[in-house]
Amino acid sequence: MNAHVLGFPRMGKNRELKWALEKFWRGETTETALVSTAGELKQRHWNLQATAGMDLLPVGDFSLYDHILDTIAMLGAVPQRFQHDGNTVDCKTYFHMARGNSEKSIPAMEMTKWFDSNYHYIVPELSPNTPFKKDNSRLLADIKAVKRLGYSPKPVLVGPLTFLLLAKETDGCNRWDHLEHMTDVYCEIITEIAAHCSWIQIDEPILCTDLPAEAKTAFQSVYSKLRTVTNSTRLLLTTYFGDLGDNLDLALSLPVDGIHIDLIRGPNQLDEVLSKLPAHFTLSLGLVDGRNIWKTDLEAAARQVNIVRQKVKATHIMVGSSCSLLHSPVDISAEKKLDPTLKQWMAFAIQKCEEVAALKHAATTTETPSLFNENKTALLTRAAHPDVIDHQTRERVQAITPEMFNRNSPFTERIVIQRDRLKLPLFPTTTIGSYPQTAEIRKARLEYKKGTLSESQYIKTMQGHIREVVNHQEELELDVLVHGEPERNDMVEYFGQQLKGFCFTSNGWVQSYGSRCVKPPIIYGDISRPEKMTVDWAVYAQSLTKKPMKGMLTGPVTILCWSFVRNDITRSEVCRQIALTIRDEAVDLETAGIDVIQIDEAALREGMPIRKDQQDEYLQWAVDCFKLASSGVKDSTQLHSHMCYSEFNVIMKSIAEMDADVISIEASRSGMELLDAFNAYQYPAEIGPGVYDIHSPRVPGANEIYWLLQKALKVIPAERLWVNPDCGLKTRAWPETLASLRNMVTATLRLRNEHTQQ
Repeated sequence: MNAHVLGFPRMGKNRELKWALEKFWRGETTETALVSTAGELKQRHWNLQATAGMDLLPVGDFSLYDHILDTIAMLGAVPQRFQHDGNTVDCKTYFHMARGNSEKSIPAMEMTKWFDSNYHYIVPELSPNTPFKKDNSRLLADIKAVKRLGYSPKPVLVGPLTFLLLAKETDGCNRWDHLEHMTDVYCEIITEIAAHCSWIQIDEPILCTDLPAEAKTAFQSVYSKLRTVTNSTRLLLTTYFGDLGDNLDLALSLPVDGIHIDLIRGPNQLDEVLSKLPAHFTLSLGLVDGRNIWKTDLEAAARQVNIVRQKVKATHIMVGSSCSLLHSPVDISAEKKLDPTLKQWMAFAIQKCEEVAALKHAATTTETPSLFNENKTALLTRAAHPDVIDHQTRERVQAITPEMFNRNSPFTERIVIQRDRLKLPLFPTTTIGSYPQTAEIRKARLEYKKGTLSESQYIKTMQGHIREVVNHQEELELDVLVHGEPERNDMVEYFGQQLKGFCFTSNGWVQSYGSRCVKPPIIYGDISRPEKMTVDWAVYAQSLTKKPMKGMLTGPVTILCWSFVRNDITRSEVCRQIALTIRDEAVDLETAGIDVIQIDEAALREGMPIRKDQQDEYLQWAVDCFKLASSGVKDSTQLHSHMCYSEFNVIMKSIAEMDADVISIEASRSGMELLDAFNAYQYPAEIGPGVYDIHSPRVPGANEIYWLLQKALKVIPAERLWVNPDCGLKTRAWPETLASLRNMVTATLRLRNEHTQQ
C-alpha cells in the first residue's frame, strides 16, 4: 500500500519563492539565483514528504508561476504574440505569458479560477496556428533529482483532456482540431519520463464535471494512445474536487492502471466505485482534505480504508490527499501565536502528509499509530469548546424574515433617485477599492500590531495615506472615490479580525496566483460583529472631498470562500451569519453619510459546485446571503458589487437577482469577451467592465482603453456604462498606477466628449 499526496505547496514555509520571484521581476537578482531558490525549495519539500512517510513523491507540481502555464510551455503551445527563437520558452517568455510584456505592450494571457478554488491559472490559448512541440527538460531534470535523493518520483501531468477543455479558442479555432497533435506530444513526454518512474499521475479533474459528448469520445482515443508508450510504467488517473458521477463508467473503462477519487468532495461515491472497479486497478483514496485545515477524523477515514481492503488487495490501494496540498499552508508547527487549543484542531500540508502516513500504517499493521490518539482528543475538544456555539447568533439567524432579502424599490426606481442625488457625469470613473500598499504602509501596520506604534499614531499615519490617495484621485479627476484601504492587510482577513468566530495564523499563506499569496482567516465558531469595522475610515475619507466616497465591504460569500471554513455545520449557515454582520455595517455606513457602498462578491462564481445539478441550490443561498447583507440600506444609497475572473454566462440570472445597482467585473484580459454574457442576458443594471489588467505591471495606453470602451458600448448602453480597472490596485506600484489611471481618465473624457457632442 502506497502513501502519497497529489501535490505540495510551492511558495515555501516563509514564502521564499514569492520574495525570489519579486526580486527577479524588479531586476534585483538573476535568473540563476531564482532557479537556485526554486531548486532548494523543491528538494526541501521532497525531503519533508519523505520524512513524513510518503512512498511516492509528486514531481512537476512545483511551478515558478502556475502549473497550467508550465504545461503550456512543456507542450510548446505558445501564443503567436510570445513566439521567438523557434518557439523555445525561456524564462523571459514564460513570465511574459503570465504578466505581459511592458516593453512591447503585449498583454498577458487570460487568467481565471481553477475550478471552484481561489487559485488562478493561466488560460491556454488555442488558435488554428497553435504549435505543439515537446519541452519536458525541466520535468525530467526534477525526476532525476528525486531519484538521486533516493526517493521514488511520481511525475504529475495535467491531463490532456483537462488542458484542452480549459483552453480558450481564438481566431475561429476548434479545440478538437488540435487533439491528435497534442496527444502525440503527450506521448513523447510520457515515453521520455516513463523509464524513470513506476507511476505517472495524470490529473483529469475535468472528469468531475459535466462533460460534452466530444470529450467522452476523446478520452477513449487519447488514453488508448497514451497506453501504447508507457511500457511497464503505470498510469494513475487522478480526479478531484467532486465525484465522478455519470463519468464513473468512462473513467473505469480507460486503459490506465489506477484511479484516484476525492472522498472529501465526493464522499458518497466509494460504494459505486468499489462495485465497478476492475480487478487490475489500483484505487487511490483521497481521505485527507487538501483544501481545508481541520484535522482528519482518522478513525472514520481508517474505517473507509478497511471497507476498501475487504474488496481490494492491499497492494492495489493507495492512501492520499483529496487533491493537491497546493491549497493548504505548509506547517502548523510554525504557528507560535495561535491559541494552543485551536491549533491542536488543525493540520497543514506537512501534518496532512503525516495523517496520510498514519492511515497507511494503521491499515498495514496491527498497531494503532500514536497520531490516532492525539487526533481523537483534538476532535473531542473541538466539539465541546464553548466558543464554537453562540446562541444569540443562532437565534438571530432563525429570526430572518423574507422582507430582509429585498430592497425597498426596484432598480428602475432606485437609479432615478441615485442619479439625482449623486449627479455623476456620463461614463463615471472609479476604482475598485485598494491603492498601492507601500512599504511604509506595511511597516506602520506591523509596528502597530507589535505595539511599537500607538493607536493615535497609527490612526494619524493611516489618515495621512488616505489623504494622499484622495488627493491623487482628485487630481486625476475620478468621479467616485475610495479611501484606498491602507489599514487593510487583506479584504477578507481585515473583516475576520473584527468578527467573533474567526482566528488567524501568522504564516498560513496559500498561493493565489504567481507570487501572490493570501492568508485565509479560519472560521471556527459562530460569527457576530462586536462593533463597527469600517465607518470611521470612510467618514474621514469623505470629509476630504465633495465627491462621493465609496464605503468598501467584502461580501458574505467571498468571506466564506476565502476563509478556511468550519466543517461541523453547513456552509450556507455560516454564510448567513456573516451576511448579518455585513448588513449591520452597511446600515452604519449609510447612517454616517456614505452614499455609495460597494459589497464585493469576487468569489460568487468560484464558490459554485462544478456539477450543474448542485449549482441551483448553491446559487439560491449565495444570492440570498448577498441580498441579506445589502438590502438594509435605503433606495438613495447606491450599492455596488465587484466580481473577479469568472465564466459569467452560467450565472447571469443569479447576478441579476443580486439586485446591485452597479456591478464591476474583470474584463480586460478577455478583451471584453466576458460582456457577451451580459449582452445575451440583457443585464438590467449598470456595469463597470475592467478596462485594464491590474495583475500585470504593464501600463495600458489611452487608445487601448478607449478601444475597449468602444467594445463595451456595443453591449452596454452609454447611460449604464462605468469605467474602472479590473480589480483593486493593492499589488501595484504608484508610478504605474497613476499612469494607468491617467490614461483611463483620458480615454473616458474623449468618449464623454464624443457622446456629449452627438
